[in-house]
Amino acid sequence: MSDSIKEKAIGGVGWSALDNVLSYGMTFTIGIILARLLSPDDYGLIGLVGIFTAICNCFINAGFSSALIRKKNATLDDYNTVFICNLVMSVVMYGIVYLLAPVVASYFARPELTTLTRVSSLGMIVGALGLVQSTRLTKRIDFKTQTKITIISTIIQGCVGISLAFLGYGVWALVWQGLTAIFLRTILLWGFNHWVPKLHFSLKSFKELFGFSSKLLVSSLIDNVWGQLYQAVIGKFYAPATLGQYTRAIGYSSLFSSNLTSVIQRVSYPVLSELQEDKERLKAGYKKIIKTTMFLTFFSSLILAAISKSMIIVLIGEKWTQAAYFLQIICFSSMLFPLHVINLNMLQVQGRSDLFLRLEIIKKMIAIGPLLLGIFVGIYWMLIGSVFVSLICYYLNAYYSGTYVNYNMYEQVRDIFPSFAVGLTAAVFAWMPVVIYELLFDIANRSTLEYVLVLCTQLLMGFSIFILLCRYYQLSEYVEIKDILKSKLKNVFRRRN
Repeated sequence: MSDSIKEKAIGGVGWSALDNVLSYGMTFTIGIILARLLSPDDYGLIGLVGIFTAICNCFINAGFSSALIRKKNATLDDYNTVFICNLVMSVVMYGIVYLLAPVVASYFARPELTTLTRVSSLGMIVGALGLVQSTRLTKRIDFKTQTKITIISTIIQGCVGISLAFLGYGVWALVWQGLTAIFLRTILLWGFNHWVPKLHFSLKSFKELFGFSSKLLVSSLIDNVWGQLYQAVIGKFYAPATLGQYTRAIGYSSLFSSNLTSVIQRVSYPVLSELQEDKERLKAGYKKIIKTTMFLTFFSSLILAAISKSMIIVLIGEKWTQAAYFLQIICFSSMLFPLHVINLNMLQVQGRSDLFLRLEIIKKMIAIGPLLLGIFVGIYWMLIGSVFVSLICYYLNAYYSGTYVNYNMYEQVRDIFPSFAVGLTAAVFAWMPVVIYELLFDIANRSTLEYVLVLCTQLLMGFSIFILLCRYYQLSEYVEIKDILKSKLKNVFRRRN
């Protein structure tokens, strides 16, 4: 990569990472408080509502954001056209959800879902008003502004959610927390972005953008429907409290892998799009992103799996212990998410949204297996099946995307295996303290304070072994990240002096 592109990428990753760290850090803290105040059933109800809003949001965005980012010289007509499409579709989707809410409530045998769904879904319309504003910032790789927006909106929505939970509003605390976040984010996006759309629709722009985005829309729809099917299966065939345990586990799995995936997706797509016509530089950037991303992902996901039980007991209490067992399995499938995203980004960069769609259809046909296990065998087998599906999906993504830049799956695995080996070794050492503790003490003699000590020991051992192995083998990703951090810290100190 050229120096300008590299600096832009590093800066984008830095601000995008800070955005995610602050956002998830604050959300994580707020979630700990709310999980102690609310029940698994409350989270289960919100999980059921989220099934339908997630699918509707696919139609609202319709892949237009990716199309605008990929287009090198997007015009005002393009932005205005997409704004109108987002807004109109959000109103249509809300109308459909409003009418179907009683049917949803009847299907899950929870009458309160009617009002919950109708009120929660108002956020779709408000969120649609900010989609193009957010896309404009991402296209400019301006994550600094988005970080400011995240900090302000997260703090305020957290205060709203916690206050309502303390006052005994139960599941409605989560509803109003979510709506507050969407309202604030949209208002701040308009305030910081200084772009006012005009109600001008261009059929030419629509045809050009939709030709690319339509495949992404169908792909996103398939992906979200399948993702939400897991929640629908659990919500229908198990108790809502079990769904609440599952949604908490999914939430904690996002602590590293999904957040890192989000950072990489937001930054790598616009950066690689700038290099799309230079195959040599494109491959170099592609390879570096994969190696660095998976170095961080393997360690963080495997350590999270090792400490999951003690972490959840310490943070939100023993009533959420089942979520810890779910989390351990989910970590092994979610640690491959960044690889999926980076390889699929490459297909988008190459303009192959048709192949992107074809792959999604194939992968979701394969993913039927775990769903059937969840219905007929058990939830744990469904999660284990998802791990194997994730491996198969990686093979498919890497096989096709790698051919475009001559970087196949074999080369990818060879490049990332040292990071996996180091991360797994560190995780095994981190897992040992909790195993030894539970072997020595029976359930009646365990306490939360002792789990705090176990958790601290796990983290200390895991990080120590990881750093020692990285230094001993001089992993290139470790050295590069260390050098970048040193350079950034030196710059900070120079500015202060």
